[in-house]
Amino acid sequence: MSKVITFVTGNTNKLKEVQAIIADSVELTNKSLDLEEVQGTIFEVAEAKCKEAASIIQGPVLVEDTALGFTAYGGLPGPYIKWFMAKIGHEGLNNMLAAYDDKSAQAICTFAFSEGPGKEVKIFQGVQDGIIVPARGPVGFGWDPCFQPDGFDQTYAEMPKTLKNTISHRFKALQLLKEFLVTR
Repeated sequence: MSKVITFVTGNTNKLKEVQAIIADSVELTNKSLDLEEVQGTIFEVAEAKCKEAASIIQGPVLVEDTALGFTAYGGLPGPYIKWFMAKIGHEGLNNMLAAYDDKSAQAICTFAFSEGPGKEVKIFQGVQDGIIVPARGPVGFGWDPCFQPDGFDQTYAEMPKTLKNTISHRFKALQLLKEFLVTR
C-alpha cells in the first residue's frame, strides 16, 4: 500500500504494539483525536469512530476499539471496559466476578479501516480467550494485569512484549488487517 494510514489513538501503549506488529508492512502515522464514544455493539462503536476519524483526517484511517467481555456477564463490560477501568480499576474487575465460579473472559480487539470520508469501513477483529485473575505484573496498560490468556500461566502484563505481540487479540486482528492491505 502506497498511502500512509493515520492510526487514530492517544494511547501510546497501543501505538507501540501496533507499530511492533505491522510496521514491516504498513506505513503508519499517528494522531490523537477525541472521537465520540457511541453506545452500541463493538462493531457499531468501531465503525462510528472510523467514519468520524476519516471525516476529520480526510484520508486513510485506522481506529481500534478494545473490549473485555466476561462470560458470567454475557459479554459485558465489552466495549465499555475503558470506563469500568477508570472507575473501579483492577480490583473492581475482580470484585465483579467474586460471586461467580466462571472467571472466563474474551479479550476482543476490533480495528476499523477506511480509505477516507464516505468510503466503506472494513472491520477486522481478533479474539483471545482467557480468565480474569487478581492483578499481576506491571500496571499501566489497562486491564493487562488481570487478563491471563488461555494456555499461559502469565497475564498479558507479565509476558514479554515479544510474546504478547504474537498471541494477543490485537495481534490476531492486525494479521487480518495486514492480509487485507496486502491483497487489495
